[in-house]
Amino acid sequence: MRQAIRFVVPLIAVLGLLAWGASILVSSTSRRWFDEDVDLRARLAVRGARDGLTGHWRQGDGKALRRILESITRDERIMAAAVCGPALATMAATPEYPERLGCEDIGAEARAGVGEEGGAAGWHRDVLLRGGRVRVNAFPILAEAGPPGVVILVHDMSFADRREATTRWFMVLAFALMAVLAALMTVLAARVSWLSWTAELRRFLRGTPPRPEFHPVLGDVRDLIARLAAESRAAGGPGAWTPERLRRTLRERLHGERVIVVANREPYIHERDRDGGVRVLHPASGLVTAIEPVMRACSGVWVAHGGGSADRDTADGRGRLRVPPGEESYVLRRVWLSPEEERGYYYGFANEGLWPLCHIAHARPIFRIEDWAHYRDVNGRFAAAVAEEAEGPDPIILMQDYHFSLAPRLVRDRLPRATILTFWHTPWPNAEQFGICPWHKEILQGMLGSSIVGFHTQQHCNNFLEAVDQYLEARIDREQRAVIQHGRTTLVRAYPISIEWPNSWALKAPPVAECRAGVFAELGLPPDALLGVGVDRLDYTKGIEERLLSIERLLERFPQLVGRFTFAELAAPSRTAIARYQELDRNVVRLEERINARFGRGAYRPIILRREHHEPPAVFRYYRAADVCYVSSLHDGMNLVAKEFVAARDDERGALVLSCFTGAARELTEALIVNPYDLEQASSALATALAMSAEEQGARMSSMRLLLSEFNVYRWAGQILVDAARLRQHERLSGRLAEHVRQVDGAPA
Repeated sequence: MRQAIRFVVPLIAVLGLLAWGASILVSSTSRRWFDEDVDLRARLAVRGARDGLTGHWRQGDGKALRRILESITRDERIMAAAVCGPALATMAATPEYPERLGCEDIGAEARAGVGEEGGAAGWHRDVLLRGGRVRVNAFPILAEAGPPGVVILVHDMSFADRREATTRWFMVLAFALMAVLAALMTVLAARVSWLSWTAELRRFLRGTPPRPEFHPVLGDVRDLIARLAAESRAAGGPGAWTPERLRRTLRERLHGERVIVVANREPYIHERDRDGGVRVLHPASGLVTAIEPVMRACSGVWVAHGGGSADRDTADGRGRLRVPPGEESYVLRRVWLSPEEERGYYYGFANEGLWPLCHIAHARPIFRIEDWAHYRDVNGRFAAAVAEEAEGPDPIILMQDYHFSLAPRLVRDRLPRATILTFWHTPWPNAEQFGICPWHKEILQGMLGSSIVGFHTQQHCNNFLEAVDQYLEARIDREQRAVIQHGRTTLVRAYPISIEWPNSWALKAPPVAECRAGVFAELGLPPDALLGVGVDRLDYTKGIEERLLSIERLLERFPQLVGRFTFAELAAPSRTAIARYQELDRNVVRLEERINARFGRGAYRPIILRREHHEPPAVFRYYRAADVCYVSSLHDGMNLVAKEFVAARDDERGALVLSCFTGAARELTEALIVNPYDLEQASSALATALAMSAEEQGARMSSMRLLLSEFNVYRWAGQILVDAARLRQHERLSGRLAEHVRQVDGAPA
């Protein structure tokens, strides 16, 4: 019933507006027709009496003129008439002629109008009298010399007004009746359609074949039910994704085989202290944040670049050690690179070439032939390490990110039966932009060595397929979202990455009140201060400069926040060997100093910039202490800082301001979504976040936390592994069938 009302009320309103507009149109048209009819009658009446009027007017015979005027007013529409002399004195008039329409006023105006219009058509005007509207027509009486006289006819227009009102009401009532009938017919049709649909659905559920016109819809329903049931069976039934469920999925679907992860960044870095001791660091990396819990759950091997100063000392002769420290649930295999290889492969091609190519952040990609050579060689080194770690001919390999675009094909050459899943953590550019890279074909060929290529969003998948379609000889299966080349199929899928849930760092963190008190004491803030926080690598794609400018604009627009609001930016140094990152570091420091000089008072500083590495326990203390977290990425595949902040707030307080250019903005829709380039919008969102009531904070945070609990990193990994298992089974069956065909073809007749 509510749906019917929501449809019928707007329908009636629209038809009512149409009726109102139609009545205005009909009224104006009817009035014009009536006026034209009256003017025609007046011309005909005067034309028939013109000779008599002219002769008696010249003779000055008022009585004769009056008799002619009375004969003219016998027409039921003409209520009165008068004749004006050359001096605009009344020579004759019928008894009903209104005194307001004297020759001194009307005659002078009529004589001027008649002169302008050339006389024959006459002059006309509507006048409102006490009895209603009348129409006045005037025509000239010409003499041989001297000014002309004027014949004035007055028409009673009340009949026209009555007919106009009747027509208008008729139109309104007709449209009203039409609106009611249309609404009733629509509701009746919808009701009949709904009853027909539910009846067919009941027949379908009872096993009765439906009518032919319902086959497409019910076919889609059947496919959806089948897919959901298959996913539920494959993942071990309904319920939340947990480490145990992920292990069970791996055990049941992939027979417990260990997973090999290939990533440039290692999950644990061993650094030597000044006093000679060794400490373990967790890198500031969204990739590590996401993948490391999966490896703890699944076991296996993580192949990564060993770049810590004590990494060689803590690994065995093959660069292997068990991690995490104290838990030792999987193996970390470190690959050693020379300074030249690291400079060319990592700093050069990967981060001065591919990184800016994939991000719309106004940094020009730089491609050097020597960097490409190192990139190609290092990809080969990692492919060799994977082959060494594989325990069988068909291992499961998770390739991570843009550092290893060539490795899937190189591994495929060594292990043709391997199941290779490549996940690209950054955005994928459009085909035209991707073509800037001189080796774009080689990169695409390398990635098509994968069984599945995954991205955060469907848009990035579409961009990848367009690039393959434009630059390679391959068949694109749009329905299956796959690339077929040389008889091999590579699926292209969207897998939005997430974080572990429950989050282990949030569970280990002190209570919110304790975190807030500790962070406030550390920053020297009073208890009633408002705290914002940003957590990033010091990277130009993260929009840190725009973030600080937004805070400056916030303090300009809302001076009451000066002295009370402080923003703490935890910026981990990153890729410091690259000039663009050095420039960013200088710019951020200059901005901090300028804003603090402008708005600082005594010990108060609106911006507190911490350019150093922070371990996860410290980061989560800041998350839990903050009133607002601002994620201002200019372009980001996902951005897990936003999800970490939500995971940290088990008190369901705090507000998230999130850039619309992140993948996370598609999921965390209860955040305040902004364009980080728009300083007015961003500063307004920050002000809204700081003034947000506890009830609204709780409602928004509760919804986002519910989403993260359902779509956590275990679900992400589970979906990828289930797809891999299905693809693996299909390839094995296809291989057996092909082998059987070969045997039959080779058998003697």
